[in-house]
Amino acid sequence: MEIAKDNKTALVFGATGLIGSHVVNFLLLHPAYTKVVVFVRRPMEVEHEKLVQHVVNFDKPETFHQLVKGDDLFCCLGTTMAKAGSKEAFYKVDFTYAFEAAQLAKRNGVGQYLLVSSVGADPNSRFFYSKVKGELEVMVKTLGFWGLHIFQPSVLLGERNENRFGEQLAGKIGSIFDRLTRGCSPSTAPSRRMWWPRQW
Repeated sequence: MEIAKDNKTALVFGATGLIGSHVVNFLLLHPAYTKVVVFVRRPMEVEHEKLVQHVVNFDKPETFHQLVKGDDLFCCLGTTMAKAGSKEAFYKVDFTYAFEAAQLAKRNGVGQYLLVSSVGADPNSRFFYSKVKGELEVMVKTLGFWGLHIFQPSVLLGERNENRFGEQLAGKIGSIFDRLTRGCSPSTAPSRRMWWPRQW
């Protein structure tokens, strides 16, 4: 993604996850951003002159809503049904927290919302995971950000703190298929859907 403006403040929700941690590292190195503000349940083991950490209770957005101020909000929140333990807990993380972050950002004048969703996201899906992701995509589009970017990766590969056997198995199968097709397989390539910002 080309970023024209500089001296920007990035806001990151889900900074301790697989994607979120990489996003934070990218933003800390990017010259367009002079401040990277993360909202986390526990402090990150990262120190950088650009990094500002806010340890918050996501169940109480009223306690940190004034801190959600900047230029671009990167939402990398997400869990799994197995880790969440129930549909209600999963919905809270993947929809409620993500949508509340978007609402706070919009209310505080944040211009862009960049959301990590999932391939197959569809509010009409029979699968609960895809349905929740799809519902979130629909709802954030109603908020009127001047720039809304929705990324839909497929299997997420990388080092994790927790074990996700299904993703590991899919990743191994995908890697074998990728070698056989010399990296040209559409089934293993991440997909994304993006809404580009309106011109001023």
